[in-house]
Amino acid sequence: MGLSDLVYPGAQHTRFHHALGAMHLMTRVLKNLELKGVQISEAEAEAAQIAILLHDVGHGPLSHALEETLLKDVKHESLSYLFMKQLNSQFNGALTLALQIFRNSYSRKFFHQLISSQLDIDRLDYLKRDSFFTGVLEGNIGVDRIIAMLHVHQDELVVEEKGIYSIENFLHSRRLMYWQVYLHKTALSAERMMVNIIRRAQYLLKAGENLQATDALKVFLIRDVKITDFNENPELLDLFGQMDDNDIWGAVKIWRNHSDAILSGLCNRLLQRELFQVVLSTDPIKKSMVERVRHEIHNLYGVLRKDTNYLYSYGTVSNEAYVSGGKSINIITKKGDVLDIAHASDLPSIKAISKIVEKNYLCWPKNVSL
Repeated sequence: MGLSDLVYPGAQHTRFHHALGAMHLMTRVLKNLELKGVQISEAEAEAAQIAILLHDVGHGPLSHALEETLLKDVKHESLSYLFMKQLNSQFNGALTLALQIFRNSYSRKFFHQLISSQLDIDRLDYLKRDSFFTGVLEGNIGVDRIIAMLHVHQDELVVEEKGIYSIENFLHSRRLMYWQVYLHKTALSAERMMVNIIRRAQYLLKAGENLQATDALKVFLIRDVKITDFNENPELLDLFGQMDDNDIWGAVKIWRNHSDAILSGLCNRLLQRELFQVVLSTDPIKKSMVERVRHEIHNLYGVLRKDTNYLYSYGTVSNEAYVSGGKSINIITKKGDVLDIAHASDLPSIKAISKIVEKNYLCWPKNVSL
């Protein structure tokens, strides 16, 4: 949940909870499919359970918040795959089928669709779980009903026609959870502050400054690690696996007393919940607005103009509730026809939310007046 607990105090659950929950749901789904006559071997069932259990093991500290900062263009799915390969070696090839399912090279495609698609086990678990812990009722989806409606047609995952309303509710819930929870402007502000803290720490370490941090964190602060580096140096994967949220928060608590005013100032603000104010708009952020923020920060804090970008942030967030085409959610009618949910649904809102919605943000210190 990254920094969402700053908005929803109950959001203290971890990705480990999610992994166990997802594996439990996978077990239920496979049993349901078997009851409907879908042939699933013990090896396939075990491999699917392993794949969903480990699908997120490549996530770093604070989930998605620092994915762009601690690593360079490395997706957590790629690291999950590397961790699974490492485990496969340790367990003498026992994860070979799980790896095939995970990377979608297994012939029976519905297994991968249960791991990664627009109606996968991952989403069924985290939407229900995050809704419960945040108290945002709009995300409360009918998991039991959806599982009961899943079927397989020509080795592809489909939903029986009578389950269409549950899927409509699922898509609406996902859209609302993104705007109300995952992309909440307060959580977004805190996330951007944390990103700037890590960026400043990286700059200082590379400039020769002494910063205290765990051995693992220090490696990823000093080095610009790419996916090829993990392949060339297996020890990096072990170091990455050692990090969790505690590495980050422990460092932030230490850095709050650092002599660098920008680093210590950001750390203190975040720890004391003095978060940046945020403007969130469907209209593009004007360059003149950004320059005005930069100018006022320069005047108020007396920092070099090149350093002002640590004290504000701007960019774009997007809500992809449902992307029609590609990995579509398919409905199978009573006649046996297979239709994309966007065409099968009689709700115009389903077609509407199949469009990616983007919003632009600008955040800066509250004591900087414009």
